[in-house]
Parts: sequence; structure tokens; C-alpha cells
Amino acid sequence: MHFELAFVLIFAVATAVAIAARYFKIPYTVALVVAGLTLGAVHLFEPPHLTKELLFAIILPGLLFEAAFHLEFRKFWKNKLTIHAMAIPGVAASAGLTAFILSHWVEGMNVVSGFGMIPAMVFASVIVSTDPIAVVGLFKSLGAPKRLLILVEGESLLNDGTAVVLFTLVVAVAMGGQFTVGGAVMDFIKVAGMGMVVGSAVGYVAARVIKKVDDAMVEITCTVIAAYGSFVIAENFHYSGVIATVVAGMLCGNWATHEGMSPTTRVAVESFWEYWSFALNSVVFLLIGLEVNLTSLLASWKPILAAYFAVIAGRAVVVYGVSAILKLTSERMPWSWSAVLTWSGLRGAISMVLVLSLPADFAHRELLVNMTFGVVVLSIVFQGLTMAPLLRKLRITGLKDEYQEQYELARGRLGAIHAAMAALEAMRRAREIPGDVVSQVEKDYQEKERVMEAELAQLKQQSMRFHEEEHQEAIRRVLIVEKESLLKAYQSATIGKEAFATLTAELDERIAQADAAEAHTSSPAAPSTPTSAVGT
Repeated sequence: MHFELAFVLIFAVATAVAIAARYFKIPYTVALVVAGLTLGAVHLFEPPHLTKELLFAIILPGLLFEAAFHLEFRKFWKNKLTIHAMAIPGVAASAGLTAFILSHWVEGMNVVSGFGMIPAMVFASVIVSTDPIAVVGLFKSLGAPKRLLILVEGESLLNDGTAVVLFTLVVAVAMGGQFTVGGAVMDFIKVAGMGMVVGSAVGYVAARVIKKVDDAMVEITCTVIAAYGSFVIAENFHYSGVIATVVAGMLCGNWATHEGMSPTTRVAVESFWEYWSFALNSVVFLLIGLEVNLTSLLASWKPILAAYFAVIAGRAVVVYGVSAILKLTSERMPWSWSAVLTWSGLRGAISMVLVLSLPADFAHRELLVNMTFGVVVLSIVFQGLTMAPLLRKLRITGLKDEYQEQYELARGRLGAIHAAMAALEAMRRAREIPGDVVSQVEKDYQEKERVMEAELAQLKQQSMRFHEEEHQEAIRRVLIVEKESLLKAYQSATIGKEAFATLTAELDERIAQADAAEAHTSSPAAPSTPTSAVGT
């Protein structure tokens, strides 16, 4: 079958699966994998294979850039300790624990001989990166706390790069290379650090070009160049293309969109990346299912189950360990979130492509491939389908009151109305449109504003939590303004260094209290008593 026809069939199947998943209310990515497994079992057509070239040249840069593009940097930075701890030392620790557990279990089964720590470590480095795509959409639809969503997405964006570097180092050792802890750390710093440099440079150039032009098609093209160009350049010099693309995506999404794009262009760019992400996800998860040989997996079911439980155990130890350490910081989180972070660690295409890239004569290659494919399928299907019940069982979500959706719609509409009224006022000052025309349009928007404000006031009477959320948001914003004012006063020598340090420490403590209160009120199970974060 021609390559082009195979892709047409893949998109046709993906469309049908999307419709069915919406109808039956199951995660789209889980449905895609199941559809791929079914099609692969009946051999309906010969699909393109999920190769490293396909993943790295087309799929991975697009998915990484889109996720980073829509990740708000301020919220990411608020959770930097948690995300970095999970994504860098956490990945290494999880790989080590998984390998240690697996090597003992497989040896104890007497199924495979000679499966020691080295092949177990290769498997662990392959499987350690997480792919949250199957659960992120579910989190959003069920109203999970926004901070929990940031943690899942932020960790995944960084741990992909860590896992690829770790895999490269482990395979080199397995094939006879020398290993030292210091050398491994320096290699990681070089590969990851230079990836950040490349991503920053490409993202900065793209953002500057976007700021200079006002053409939606050109600006969309700039973001595409930033996504794929940063990845290609970094990989060409043997640096981390994953980290380069993530950094470029954050720069374009948090700087270029606000500083250089008009509202119309921003809508066009976001629509493009939303569709491109849908298309790439459709391809990659369907190909995951099609790539799996069920007969081969069933023959290796014992080591696959051992590998799956070892992966879960290794991740659980790391997640709960990081959570315990974070209890001493402002980024502490509920223990129930640790369970969700453990269970949301689904595996995806990167793991499958990495294991397929092993040399044909690599020791235990067939077993490593089967274990990787088996764990990926189990995690996507089993964990993906049980995520919603887990969230409800832990009372993390699914407890939104009946007015939540109405409140979000009203706030969104009111925000859009205020933006339109601000634009009308700018038109009046610039005399771009006759004043009588502006006044007439303003009257329409003022009437809409009155209706929306009345609706919001009525909704806030129905649920006290809406008032709490607005209260905490207002507190945090004014605290940030206070901190900016202190910095300006220090820079202008209005206050001295000691006074600046003291006042900044006080403000940081109040901001931490506000963050904790905001996380508390964002949970549907939070009590309905207003809490002030303003200290004395």
C-alpha cells in the first residue's frame, strides 16, 4: 500500500475514533490505541512504522512546542521546585529503582537467564519518560485543580529530555563505554544546558521577527520554524532537541504572543497549533496500537507484568519522596495529589522509539522491546481508563457544583467585553473611527456588561467559592505589584539593601500563603470560608 494512502486511512480512522470517543465518553488517546491494536490484529492495511526518524522529524517537535506554547510561564515558575525535582533527579532515581526491582524479579521468575542490572537499567531509561496527553484532556474536562495540571504537563516537558540523555548514557555503558557519576552529570549539564541555549536563541529570533511583522501566515510560519528549527539545530550538534523545543515554545507562547501578535493573529496561531497537536496525537497513538504484536506480547506476559509493577513502584517511591521533601517548602501539595501524579505517569511513543533504536544484536533486545510495548499499552489503556474514577475517589475533582460552568462562561464573556471596551476607548483616543460610531458600539457593550455583571453577582450568591477564588486572585495580584514596587525603590536607591531584603522576605511569605490559599480554594472539596492571605 502506498505511504500516502496509508496516512489518509489513518486520519479517517482517527476521525471515526474521535467521534466514537466523544459519544462513549472515553479518553480519545485510549480509544486510538485500542483501535490501533484491533486494526493491527486483523491486518486491514500496512501502516507506516513508528520510527525514530518519523517521531523526531515530525511528531515530537510539534507536540512539545504546542504544549510549551500554551504553558503559562508564571505558573510553571511558581512550581519550579516540584517540576525540576520530578523531571531531573526524580527521573534518574526512578530509573535506578525500577532497574533494581526489575532485575531481581525477572531473575526470580526463571524465565530469562542473564537479565541483570545492565539490561534492566536500559529498560528503565527507555520507559522512564511520561506522556500525559491521555490524561491532560481528562483533567481539564473534570475540572481538576489547575496547579495539578501544571505539574503533570511541566514534568512531562522536561523529563523527556532527561530520559533521552539518560538512555544515551546507559546504552553507551551497556556497549562497553566507561561510566563515572561526575562524567555523567557533566554530560547531562552540557547536553541539556546547550539545548536551553539553542532553544533560547531560536525562540528569541522568532519572537523578534514576529514583533516586526503583522501577518498571520508569516507569524505562524515563524512558530513552525522555531519548533522544528530549534529541535533540528540542537540534535545536529548532539544537544537536547527536546529541551531546545520546550524553551523555544515557552518563549514564543509567553513573550512573542503578548508582545508581537495582534489579537487576530494570536487566534490564528493558537488555532493552527491546536489542530496540529490533534493531528500529531491522532497519528502517534494510532501507530502505537498498530506497532504492537499482540501474539509476541502474550508470550512475554510474565516479564511484562513484572516490568509494569516495577515501573509503578519506582515512580511511586520517587513521587512520594519528592512530596515529603516539598512539605518543608511553599510548594507543598496534598498526599492525594501524589497518588494522582504516580498514576498519571503514562508511557508513550518516546519509549517505543527509543527501544526500537537499540542495535539488532543488543542483548535481550526482543525481550526489552516486548516489555516496553507491553508497559506502554498497559499504562495508556488501564491507567487512562481508571484515572477519572481515581480522581473522584480521592475527591480531587468531580465535585464541582452545578453553577461552575455557568460561572466560567460568565467570567469569560465579561473579560471579552472589557477587552472590547478598552479597544473602543483606544480607537476614540486615536480618532481611528468617528466618535459617534464608537459611542453607539459602546452602548451595546455597556448593556452586555451590565447583564454579565448581574449574572455573576447572582452566581456568587449561589456558591461562596466563586467569591473566594476572585478574592485570592486579587490578593495575589496586589502582592506582586507590591514586590515590583519594592524592586524599583531598591534600584533607585530609595531604600537600602537590608530594608529591601527584609521587606522582600515578608512579601515572599505572604505570596506563599496566597499560593497555598489559591491551591486550596481551587479544589472543589475546599471549604466555603473566605481566607485572607494578607499578613501583618
